[in-house]
Amino acid sequence: MDIAAIIVAAGRGTRAGGGLPKQWRDLAGRPVARWTLEAFAHLPRIILVIHPDDRARAEDVSEGLPVTLIDGAADRAGSVRAGLEALAETPPDRVLIHDVARPCVSRRLIDAVVEALDRAPGAAPALPVTDALWTGAGDIVTGTQDRTGLFRAQTPQGFRYAEIRAAHAAHPGGAADDVEVARAAGLDVAIVPGEERNLKITGPDDFARAHATMKEDAMDIRLGNGYDVHRFGPGDHVVLCGVTIPHGRGLQGHSDADVGMHAVTDALYGAMAEGDIGRHFPPTDPQWKGAASEIFLRHAVDLARSRGFTVSNVDLTLICERPKIGPHAPDMTAEMARITGIAPDRISIKATTSERLGFTGREEGIAAIATATLVRS
Repeated sequence: MDIAAIIVAAGRGTRAGGGLPKQWRDLAGRPVARWTLEAFAHLPRIILVIHPDDRARAEDVSEGLPVTLIDGAADRAGSVRAGLEALAETPPDRVLIHDVARPCVSRRLIDAVVEALDRAPGAAPALPVTDALWTGAGDIVTGTQDRTGLFRAQTPQGFRYAEIRAAHAAHPGGAADDVEVARAAGLDVAIVPGEERNLKITGPDDFARAHATMKEDAMDIRLGNGYDVHRFGPGDHVVLCGVTIPHGRGLQGHSDADVGMHAVTDALYGAMAEGDIGRHFPPTDPQWKGAASEIFLRHAVDLARSRGFTVSNVDLTLICERPKIGPHAPDMTAEMARITGIAPDRISIKATTSERLGFTGREEGIAAIATATLVRS
């Protein structure tokens, strides 16, 4: 079954303040739109409907995700129609329509809406109204309203694609949401239990609520490992974890051959599913010839921070017969702490031998194994 998502993000959203449309503002280290897109990243196709002026921002925010950018219209209904038409050439079986300003939507809720389409042509999450409802004039209560059968609507609102496309084409406009469009076409819409966490960012206070929700719900801990080897060659020193150590031979490599720092860098990239150093700094590129490995490690740390992660700890083991690592470990720890920006007591640098076995035992080179932990901050 083919499922696509349409994320509506063409609005200006200025009521939330901040000088930018709310979908491009920062929330817990990333733009609102990035959180929303990642919630749907398990689907094969995502249409992001944007204002034409926002294309550069949208391209940056959607990098690495299965997203197609489509220019929207002056109103929400027109933007949804544009998204539906963008799918027409290879139509999905089902489509989810979601407001970009609901970045806390859960995978569980998305899947529940999809599953509800087995029994109805439309499905949408909603929460029953539990508070008393009043009518009023100015600041005076003028009456009460029965809340029986009332619900607070949420998105994503899901539909069988062909039917919602036809419903939108026939609708005169002015609908509050896609459920209203579907019902006007005679389509039944199943109610799926919504989630309080699936809040919509409208005003400035909603950013604080969304941030608190993410901190409560989304403890994100990532572990990565790195392994590197460099062989010995001519030279009178080695560089390990940024520290120059006199030695009868040097380590060979395209950069400064800092095997320890390379292993830690790869561990950080691994925790983010970002490959290894070679992906970001190809050895075929002459600009990295002899480069200090601090450049690579800083890039990995900065990339983690840009995604809302903090480096929690690093554990590195150097495998060699010589040089002796112990006397230099404190300096290595201090240097790694400086580059990563974390406390020295969160960095472990230790060494072992291979009992004269293998290439390290024969003193042909040095190997390094590292583990790094990232925590979403």
